[in-house]
Amino acid sequence: MHLNKRIVAQLLGSSVLKIKFALNQGYMQDVIAAIGALFLEYKKTIAERIEKLPQSGGDRVYFRIYDGSETYIATYNLHVKENQTFIAFSKHFKSKGLPVPEILLVNETDTIYLQEDLGTASLLNELELHGHGERAYGLFQKSLTALVSMQIKGDAGLNYNLCLTAKEFGKQAIMSDLLYFKYYFLDTLQLPYDKQAMMDDFEALSSYLTRTENKYFMFRDFQSRNIIVSKDEVHFIDFQGGMKGALQYDVASLLWQAKAELSEEWKDNLLEFYINEVDKLLERPVDRITFVSQYNGYVLIRLLQVMGAYGFRGLFERKAHFLASIPLGLKNLKFFLDHKRVGIVTPEFDRVLHLVVSDEIMHRFEPPQANQDTPLVIEVNSFSYKKGIPVDESSNGGGFVFDMRSILNPGRFDDYKTLSGKDKSVQDFLEQRTRMNEYLNSVWDLIDIAVEDYLKRGFSHLQINFGCTGGQHRSVYAAEQTARHLRNKYKTKLVLTHTNSANWFKG
Repeated sequence: MHLNKRIVAQLLGSSVLKIKFALNQGYMQDVIAAIGALFLEYKKTIAERIEKLPQSGGDRVYFRIYDGSETYIATYNLHVKENQTFIAFSKHFKSKGLPVPEILLVNETDTIYLQEDLGTASLLNELELHGHGERAYGLFQKSLTALVSMQIKGDAGLNYNLCLTAKEFGKQAIMSDLLYFKYYFLDTLQLPYDKQAMMDDFEALSSYLTRTENKYFMFRDFQSRNIIVSKDEVHFIDFQGGMKGALQYDVASLLWQAKAELSEEWKDNLLEFYINEVDKLLERPVDRITFVSQYNGYVLIRLLQVMGAYGFRGLFERKAHFLASIPLGLKNLKFFLDHKRVGIVTPEFDRVLHLVVSDEIMHRFEPPQANQDTPLVIEVNSFSYKKGIPVDESSNGGGFVFDMRSILNPGRFDDYKTLSGKDKSVQDFLEQRTRMNEYLNSVWDLIDIAVEDYLKRGFSHLQINFGCTGGQHRSVYAAEQTARHLRNKYKTKLVLTHTNSANWFKG
């Protein structure tokens, strides 16, 4: 691996602002070089390969480092305090024998750190691959047993001064989550409501939930994506947002995660299992009636916090993944409102929440989907500008043509010249070293409008073209990803064609 010594020295020893400048200038390869240098310091060997992993909602960027049969995880993050909190929490929990990754080495600026690689299979992956069977249920039980240990044993001696926000998830933090939902989701719907009555209800609900007897370490984002399954054992990641708080919050987060789609029977049985595990570690059993009543309140708070996040990341930042999650989140909230009760009356808040999950509102966020009788066929093409834009043979003509030549061309580099946008190394290059993802999100905002209108009006054809210099790398990648996006979101009939295909490109 080639290391630019000047850049590496800057990234390892410079201020955060210099690193941020480097990243904003598109020098992801220099960040990778800095990770390589840190790994060299740790292992005294040069990494065989460093791959950027898909980014989630936060600002952290993860990389997998390959060294023979061994792999490691590197994290790059300009939020230094967040890094310091995660590192300190990890070391504390590890000393208690809890299932968290081991921190291996941190750079001088606390912007890059190496950690144990726990693997890629999350509990959510297990659900998606194997379904809601006996194995998955057993993994949920293991997760809850480990959660109780992390909450109660991990609480002892933990330095809560390291918390990123408040030391405790108390009344102010609960109000913050309620307002997060209000500002980033509820207010976007422009529904009329009594603002003072709403704030009075927020005040009453937050006061009720803070009067809980059992407060220990609260993970804050305990969900199946943050539980890694390795050799049938569970491990926890992304707990840097933790603080002291009610036991009920984390179990509510896990069992009511929309993506997990747990049945009511599973939720009830796993909650009972969790309370039994709590009783094993506490000096006296919990008051189950009060515990469950407040648990329901924390379920509601968690559901609303998640909807606020979907609103912020989806409606404001226009990230497709979060927009697509809104309908499922609303269905989850509707089920809760129809079947559960919180031990306090909040009339205006209850009224507005039932409006939020009404059929009219839910239809706003559910994209129309094609069926076998839908006439629309979408033609997605990649092409080379040297050979010209594909001809639209349909009777209506029109459609979209997107010029991909503003994206850095992998074909300029010897390693990628004989490859195409279907090859993983080219895909990694475009995702890691260019603004391709940002470009495509903007493209999808445009074409989604057309697709939804065409489905509604019964149109039969839409052509979408992506062109670049050779029709080999950027346009192929864009066409492949766009076809995937349309299939997943609208279930439409698709014809995907790479018009510059040749022997290097087949298969």
